[in-house]
Amino acid sequence: MPATQKILLLDDEQELLDVYQGLLKSLPQQPDVRACDSGARAIAMLESEPFNLLISDLNMPRMDGLQVLSIVRRRFPQIRIVVMTSVMDEQYRNRAYSLGVDLFWQKPGNEQEIKLFMECIQSLLEREEQGGFRGVQSKSLVDLIQLECMSQNSTVLKITNGQSEGRIWILNGEIIDSVVGDMTGEEAFKRIISWKGGNFEGLPAETARTRTIFNSYQGLLLDAAQSIDESQASNPAEMPVAAEGEEGRARVTPAQAIGRIQGVEFVLDLPVDAQKPPETWGVDNPEPLSKWMRATVESFRQMGEQFVAGQVQEVEGRGLHRHAVVSVGRDKLLCVGLQRSLSPEQIRETMKNVLAQWAS
Repeated sequence: MPATQKILLLDDEQELLDVYQGLLKSLPQQPDVRACDSGARAIAMLESEPFNLLISDLNMPRMDGLQVLSIVRRRFPQIRIVVMTSVMDEQYRNRAYSLGVDLFWQKPGNEQEIKLFMECIQSLLEREEQGGFRGVQSKSLVDLIQLECMSQNSTVLKITNGQSEGRIWILNGEIIDSVVGDMTGEEAFKRIISWKGGNFEGLPAETARTRTIFNSYQGLLLDAAQSIDESQASNPAEMPVAAEGEEGRARVTPAQAIGRIQGVEFVLDLPVDAQKPPETWGVDNPEPLSKWMRATVESFRQMGEQFVAGQVQEVEGRGLHRHAVVSVGRDKLLCVGLQRSLSPEQIRETMKNVLAQWAS
């Protein structure tokens, strides 16, 4: 029977320690999870008994997280290290990766991010290497790229598959370039994504890399998945039948057309009539987002009536992970997720293109 794996959780916030100690104990490996609230205490615990994984905050009093990481990496080179912090600074991230951390993660802010964080920790604890990447049988390269992008990382992913080697450049959670052999850009990205297994390595970020990819990572993964499906369908009879337009071309939905606009990460085209289904692109679970859209627009409608301000036309929100804009049409609502790197001027320009496409 394999020995119980042990995790040390370091943070000066006791409430967070209590929450994540309980979550981590529920992992399939059922690890032994210890917690401490200071860097000195963490080092003392690591010296007194072996641990498989250290999860550390950065912003702590007295001995900060970077000091702890430097000492731990020097004294305990075999331990895996994950940074979980609310400090999303590129300099901190680069310094952490230079110290050899396995993952730099922003403290999860919603249920989906917590789920991804837990999956990543599970991956780091798994030891078997029977295919897949990072020695993780259950995780595909797509999963790993999503983790890097959703945690807003900057890194260069080096992927080898037999004699082939490819690289994917990620800057602040956005894929900016990819190379394999003579291929570059999106063509190279699709080739790498088609690999079923190999070795995976995270290299230091290259902030000066010239950008050749402008599609969002969701769009890239969706396009790559479609290309893989088409190439694997050896029998034409098994290929999905696309709706045909007047010129015999495959029909592209309004949501798909909007998703191709540079800077767009997801699209939800929602009829005002709740009985009609929405059209989506890049949205895994549209129901919660649909409910939020209806409730938000209704709240602003009531506010407009109260202050005699007229009807709401657009609601814009800006967040750490992405921006979102809700536009109100005559019989439909449109929610568009936008890349967080867009400036207010770029958001307005992108939305002009989006609304022009939506109205066409």
